[in-house]
Amino acid sequence: MADAVTGSCFCGAVAYAADGLGPIGHCHCRTCQKTHSAAFATTARTARSGFRWTRGADIVAGIESTPGKTRHFCPKCGTHLMAHWHDQDQLILRVASIDSPLPSRPVVHIWTSHKAAFFDFDDGLPQWPEGVPPPANA
Repeated sequence: MADAVTGSCFCGAVAYAADGLGPIGHCHCRTCQKTHSAAFATTARTARSGFRWTRGADIVAGIESTPGKTRHFCPKCGTHLMAHWHDQDQLILRVASIDSPLPSRPVVHIWTSHKAAFFDFDDGLPQWPEGVPPPANA
């Protein structure tokens, strides 16, 4: 991971910084669809150790959307900012909340078996029907 990023919510009450991003992908799982009110959520992983709230840490809200996974959002405007699995040392940033220039473009679609029926895509990116692809060095 390289290229530090900063991000914030719509109303500006909550902001964060992260030391770098992993690959960017589009998640089509049903939980992302419901929590974002959208066909998919664009996400990227970052190391938990390199993430910090820079504003509003005391007001960030969270919901356990899946057993062992909490999604964090601004309680004032509702912007979803990141999520984390309790047993992992990486966080999942919501790319649309990033304010700084992105270091790369999306590289994959995940959970495409849950794709919204009203949305089609043909961008040539790999598609994973269930879950996420294995790490490149696996």
